[in-house]
Amino acid sequence: MKNFTLKNLSIFTIGICLFALMSACKKEETDTTIAYLRVVNASPSSPTYNVYVNDSKINSAALPYIGSTSYASYSAATYSVKFTSASSAVSLLTKSLALNPSTYNSYYLVNRAGALDTYSTGDDLSVASTDKAYVRFINLSPDAPALDLAKASTTTSWFTNKTYKSATGFMAVDGGSYTLNAKETSTGTIKATSASITFTAGYHYDIICGGVVTPANDSERSLNIQAILIK
Repeated sequence: MKNFTLKNLSIFTIGICLFALMSACKKEETDTTIAYLRVVNASPSSPTYNVYVNDSKINSAALPYIGSTSYASYSAATYSVKFTSASSAVSLLTKSLALNPSTYNSYYLVNRAGALDTYSTGDDLSVASTDKAYVRFINLSPDAPALDLAKASTTTSWFTNKTYKSATGFMAVDGGSYTLNAKETSTGTIKATSASITFTAGYHYDIICGGVVTPANDSERSLNIQAILIK
């Protein structure tokens, strides 16, 4: 240790910094080939579902209504996504999904149990201000009309004219608790009202109008509004 001079220390420090810089650059290059995917069960029927990506199950427990997986990373490529019942690996619906590099993606199971389908969105999770929460509205009710979304007791809508399987972009709102109405675009009639929903600043949320206007039986949920933290 006596021969370890200040010059040696400087060279050692520079070496560590160069290694860290090279590692950071390598990580950045690697990350450009990665995509991220989350899956949400938005089917109005009562069954729960398992999700397989290229035959690997990605959920720890079967997803209930509005149940969601967290983002998982995948190499950018096209994948087979399979949905099964909670007790079987037999496919109820299998579709191909292309994941592009450097993207975040949400994949929703939609429609009634006998007519399952999917809907996908790209997710812009950039945050302009940590003082705001970021929300988007998605109409995932297969028999609902075009819908607007508004705070209860107000006439100004946050989002307007969203038809089945369509989503808005994210909008910044103040953090806090809200009660929301889904209104028929053409008439202004309130079709569903949420329970109190709390949005926390710095986070992104889905606001989903799901269920069905006319349930076929007791296993189908009536039209409803739910909020999901995107993570």
